[in-house]
Amino acid sequence: MLGWAAALCAAQDPAILQIKIVEGEGAVYAGGSRSTRGVTVQVTDETGKPVEGATVSFRLPDAGAGGAFASGSKTEIVTTRGDGRAAVWGMQWNRTEGSFEVRITAVKGSARAGTVCGLYLSNAASARDQAAPAGHAGPSRGHKWVWIALAVVGGAGGAVAAAGLAGKSPSSASATVTLHIGGPTGVNLGRP
Repeated sequence: MLGWAAALCAAQDPAILQIKIVEGEGAVYAGGSRSTRGVTVQVTDETGKPVEGATVSFRLPDAGAGGAFASGSKTEIVTTRGDGRAAVWGMQWNRTEGSFEVRITAVKGSARAGTVCGLYLSNAASARDQAAPAGHAGPSRGHKWVWIALAVVGGAGGAVAAAGLAGKSPSSASATVTLHIGGPTGVNLGRP
């Protein structure tokens, strides 16, 4: 009777596992901080159906940029839920700046899969999180003006292209764009 139950369970195990990183890939954290976001993966079978009860191992590097999981260990093991997802968060990052990978392995029965999730620790991010001096907009706010300028220039290019599609030559299109780029006018709203 025990052999029949084992055979039934083995028949239900997937032949192939697939791991998709749902959250966390490419995240940048401040060195020495604790992660408030995490790494989430979804494990599916060969048909794309979520796999419940798969064992997922998350492994941080032993040296260099990285850190430890909330348990203090370099490895955390999580079991997938009904939606096939497994997540870790609350990692304590070290102060070594640089890129690193979290190695992720999923196992269910005899099926295995593995992938890596690339993350980055930045000491500059620590400085950015500190209060900016009065009258200084801070590095994260300055890029807004670049995106606005690109949108304006892109809009002018779109007007020229639309005129060309309407049968007019781009030189006859009446699209005049005046672009003034400057810094913000001394408004400091404090930390976001």
